[in-house]
Amino acid sequence: MKAIVCTKFGLPNTLKFIEKENPQSKEDEVLVEVKACSVNFPDTLIIQGKYQFRPDFPFSPGSDIAGVVAEVGNSVKHLKKGDEVVGFIPFGGFAEKAVVKAKDCFAKPKGMSMVNASAFLLAYGTSYHALKDRADLQKDETVLILGASGGVGLTALELAKLMGAKVIAAASSDEKLALCKDFGADEIINYNKENLKERVNELTKGKGVDVIYDPVGGNFSEQALRAIAWKGRHLVIGFANGEIPKIPINLTLLKGASIVGVFWGAFAQKEPKKSLENIRELLQWFAQGKLKPHIDKVYSLENAPKALEAMMNRETKGKIVINMTI
Repeated sequence: MKAIVCTKFGLPNTLKFIEKENPQSKEDEVLVEVKACSVNFPDTLIIQGKYQFRPDFPFSPGSDIAGVVAEVGNSVKHLKKGDEVVGFIPFGGFAEKAVVKAKDCFAKPKGMSMVNASAFLLAYGTSYHALKDRADLQKDETVLILGASGGVGLTALELAKLMGAKVIAAASSDEKLALCKDFGADEIINYNKENLKERVNELTKGKGVDVIYDPVGGNFSEQALRAIAWKGRHLVIGFANGEIPKIPINLTLLKGASIVGVFWGAFAQKEPKKSLENIRELLQWFAQGKLKPHIDKVYSLENAPKALEAMMNRETKGKIVINMTI
């Protein structure tokens, strides 16, 4: 099979496009012929050795896949060879075949393209876990989304609106904010042109925001936290700008606020039943037409390093996907 592999930690241009042997599945796993794999920010970290774990070399990045079951382990009952599926793996998705734990592999809804399916689980799973389980978002609360035009940002925007919240979308350009408006944002902030804290307080008439969805980090995190409402929840999703913020912890005391970590992958492993319930809800909403992944660009497997570079340079809006069939 063909694959993109990382043989040493580094930038995307150090990755190699090679032919390698098919991976072998165990009795509780399925071998999937990968048709598409979306690109997520952790993929840019794992190849640099900056993620929570470091796979042994050589490995392929990519965690969010869609494809067709090629082999089924002896203990797997809910899937069979030939089934179209979506799955989540720690790494290994930038390849023509990948092994997935059966518990992390689900039937793909009919009518969902492979490209859309590959862009679904991690982004929507993260955002729904964040807003539902970690923030306990209530109807009519106000949510501030940083990096709102990004892969997880847009999903958070969709879900927050679906859950009855008011959404303030913040992003780095007017073009990105126009997309946020198309996805239902009530208010927008260009934080490259406006003071984030002052603009949030202006839009909320001094009350502040109930929930901050923060996949960006850096100095924007503190600016946002200074505009949080009483008993607000600041959701830590990631650090797309490359800087982990140093927050004055007294800000939480003054507002009775909480800083809440969100790690969907660990949640899915430690609370599988609850995670499965969330996934079923999300897939049902997709089937009902209430959720629609925004695919910005599609790359071939050979050009996957260019996709990772675009992700690192924050050149994308919504999701970018590696399509194995082009």
